Formats: sequence, structure tokens, C-alpha cells
Amino acid sequence: MAPNVHGLVEQWVDRTPDAVAVTDPSTGVCLSYAELWARSGAIAAGCRPGDLIALRLPRSTDLVVAQLGVLRAGAAYLPIDAQAPQSRVDTILADSGAVELQAAELPVPPAVPVSGEDPCYVMYTSGSTGTPKGVVIPHRAVVRLVTRSHHCVIAPGDRCAHAANPAFDASTFEVWGALAAGATLVIMPSVLDLTIDEWAIAVRAQRLDTMFLTTSLFHLVARTRPDAFGSLANLVVGGEQLSLDAVRAVLDAGGPGRLVNGYGPTEATTFAAYFDCTPSSLAGLSRVPVGFPLPDTTLAVLDDTRQPVPPGTTGELCIGGPGVALGYLGRTSVSFTDDPLTGSFLYRTGDLARQLRTGAIELLGRVDRQVKLRGFRIELEEIERALLASAPLAEAAVEKIGDGPTAFLAAFVSPATVDIDSLSARLALDLPAYMLPARWITLDELPFGPTGKLDRARLRAMAESAQTSAAGVDHPGHAVLEICREVLRVPAVRPSDNFLDLGGNSLLAVQVATRIRHRLHVRVEPADVLLADSCGELARRLA
Repeated sequence: MAPNVHGLVEQWVDRTPDAVAVTDPSTGVCLSYAELWARSGAIAAGCRPGDLIALRLPRSTDLVVAQLGVLRAGAAYLPIDAQAPQSRVDTILADSGAVELQAAELPVPPAVPVSGEDPCYVMYTSGSTGTPKGVVIPHRAVVRLVTRSHHCVIAPGDRCAHAANPAFDASTFEVWGALAAGATLVIMPSVLDLTIDEWAIAVRAQRLDTMFLTTSLFHLVARTRPDAFGSLANLVVGGEQLSLDAVRAVLDAGGPGRLVNGYGPTEATTFAAYFDCTPSSLAGLSRVPVGFPLPDTTLAVLDDTRQPVPPGTTGELCIGGPGVALGYLGRTSVSFTDDPLTGSFLYRTGDLARQLRTGAIELLGRVDRQVKLRGFRIELEEIERALLASAPLAEAAVEKIGDGPTAFLAAFVSPATVDIDSLSARLALDLPAYMLPARWITLDELPFGPTGKLDRARLRAMAESAQTSAAGVDHPGHAVLEICREVLRVPAVRPSDNFLDLGGNSLLAVQVATRIRHRLHVRVEPADVLLADSCGELARRLA
């Protein structure tokens, strides 16, 4: 077995050079393994061993060529979200010291020795210090993910979707899982780029065998088209707590050949655990577990002294094995530690978990204030620091309200006289859309408990009370309901009505979001419209 990622791809260049390696139906570009290797050689000529190369490209055949070329040069790549605010991109580039990819018309350089311990890529995640932090993933971690893939078996010639944001670690599984297996990587649009019916048609038309979806997008499709996955052999879902009802709806509609709940932080290279979702495996459960460790991976539930706790007892989930990252770029962290029993390297996930009688692991919450929202990992403290840097505020706090597809971020700021429109606009310049609060609550002062600490439970209660209030919505809220009525072409829309139940879809959600932005000058995304529990809930958030 090759010790590095590009070596896994090279074996298929030798075995099946004419097989299709990557294709983009939207552009008509189709590269064989031989063509992919040749084009990536030109990229390798412009890189130096040991460099970190920033790649700010959208999901495309060009990006796959660039990633492979960087690795062949003995360098590592840093994927940059093409839609991220420039200030965040500047912060990441300055922190990482990454260099831009240089085009070069030079001879393909000779092969560079690359070991399993050499960095493969660096991926930035939200940081509690207010600065994003780069996770350094070595080649051996990716090799472990794609060669011992009991969670998702991919065969030569299979067609595998590439629909994840390249700066999201699911793309590691998509790209290298396909190319290391001699399969075809198919560049696909996101669920939110099309109506759900159009997306379901595209999945079948492209004859896809394997796909990954974030939990939120899976919930979205499962609600209106639970039969949309029937043509897939493998569907892996991950990023947040998976809804048992959504899984059962998809299985009842025929389901894919295999439906897997995948779990793993970026620091453990995409997946560390998996759970096969079947009617028998789910029988008697109230939550979908994250399941069992991947091969060559250890999962341990430990107490505060890093000692194992008995089955059924809550502790912190820690991950060991070759899938664990080298650490954070230029930083030390207590999250990476040694196992006191074995001396092996462990990553402390910060997830509270327990082991069920079956041996499966079930997640119960977070040790710290890191949350998951729509598949993205968010440090709430990073948003709070950005708020305090954006305006002369006395205090600021951010909390996640609710669970599942209707969860949202709420910001609490003082003094009560602050201009929320200006504050939210400035925040949008520094943070990506998924980190922006959906609700703002202004207070004369934030509440504190008897110990002098901020009373976060009281803040959450405030937001939840406003969310469930029966008092209706104010004037901007009525405008939102009217926009929904216009787009859906129905006689009336009540606050309790659900957008999807009224016939809404992702295309109509784009129209609603566009009209709200134009009429109310409020930042809203189509996903906000689709994921709101009701039209009234959407209106209250925006109001």
C-alpha cells in the first residue's frame, strides 16, 4: 500500500489509465486517470516540497487537478472557501504563511519522497481565541480514511459525488475516497443549488453510487422526498445529531443500499466512527448513535483524569489512531494529549458521550461552548469576540438555540441602544454566513448569576421564550408572511404554516430570500427559509 495519498491515485493511473477519474457534467470536462496525472504534473512543477499552497477555487475539475499536483510536489494544500469574506481569508493566509499557487510551464519534476507523517493538507476551523486555527492532517490519516473504509466501500468504476464545500473536511472523503479506489468523481451541485425534485433527478441522471450529505441537508430532502436516495448504493450523513424520524422515513421509502451515520471532527480526518442505519439496528433506540470506530481507530470515553468510565456512564469522547491530526498549525493545544494507559496520541473531542450496551457510542452534548450548526463547527466565543471588535458594546454573548434543522444562533448585546442593522452588517464582513446570528436581542445589561458569571441559561430562556411566543410578529414579520404568500401563490400564509408543507422548494426559497433582502434590507439565505420550522418562525427571526 502506498504511504501517501497521491501514490494511491498513481496505482490506478498504471492499472486503468483510460478510466474516467473526474467529470463535471455542468462544464462537460471529463478527465481520465492518465489525463488527471498529466495535468497535475504541470501543477507540481510550480510547487516546492514542504510548501503550504493556498487553493481558493470552487468545486471543480481544476481544483482536483491542483490538489493532486500539490501533493505530488511534496507540498500540502490549504483549501479556502471561495465564498468566505476577504477579511477572514486574509486572516487565514497570514496565520498559515501559505503561498499562492503559481502556474508554471516547466517539465514535470521527479517524484519527491513523501512519508505518511508529512502534511497532506491544512484545514481551518473556528477558534475559541477569536482566530481560526489550522488543523494539520498528514498523509497517513487520509490513507487510513480511504483504504480501510468499512463505513463506505467504493469499488473501481463507481461514481462518487463531490458536492461538499472544498474547505469542509467531507471533501477529503469525497475526493480521495473516489480516486484512491479507481472510481469516478462527479462534480455535483449542492441540494440548495436546485429544487429538491431537480436535485433528485440529477442524482439519478448521473448514476451516482456514493454520496455524502450534511445532516441538515439530509433532513431537508428526507422531509419532502424521502425516496430521493433510492438509486444510491451508499449514503453517508454527518455533521450533527441525526434525526431518528428522518432516517426511518427514508428507510420506509426504500432507502439507499446502505445508510450510514458518520462521525468525526476535522482533527480526526473526517470520520472516526460510523453506524449502519437499518430497521433492526435502530429498533428500541431513542437517538441515532455515532456507532463504532473505523478500522485502526480507537474511541475511548474518559473522565476528567483521562481514565475510562464504565459503559453507560457519561464522559468525554477521545479518539486515537493514525487518523488523528498532527496538531494545530503553529499552536499547542491540550486537545491533543497522550493516553495515560497506552501512551498513544489522543484527540479530546470535547463531545460528551456514553457507550451503549451494544458497544455503540452515543453523543450527549458538548464539554465546551463549541456547537454544530448545519454541519459547520462553530466556536461561539469567536463570534462574541468579533461582535466586541465590531462596535463599542458593553457586553456580547452568543448562544445556539434549539436542536436539529430548526436550530439557530442568537446574539445578546448591550447597551439596548445599539444599532443592530449596522452591527450585523459589519459582522458579515468578518464572518462567514453560517456564523451570523439569526436573532438579535438587545438588553440594558446582560444577566449574571450568583457567582458573578454570565447567566447563559437565562439568555437561552429569553430566546426560546421569544421563539415560542404566541403574540405573533411585528410589521416586518407581516411583510415576510406576505412575501411567502406571493411566492407560493396561496390565498394566505399563517405564522404556523410550514414553507415546505405549502409547496415550497429550494428554488422558491431563493425567490423569498431575494424579495426579503430587497424589501426589508435584511440578510437572509435560502437555507434559512427552508430550515425554519414555520413561516412565523422565519418572520420572528428576521424581525
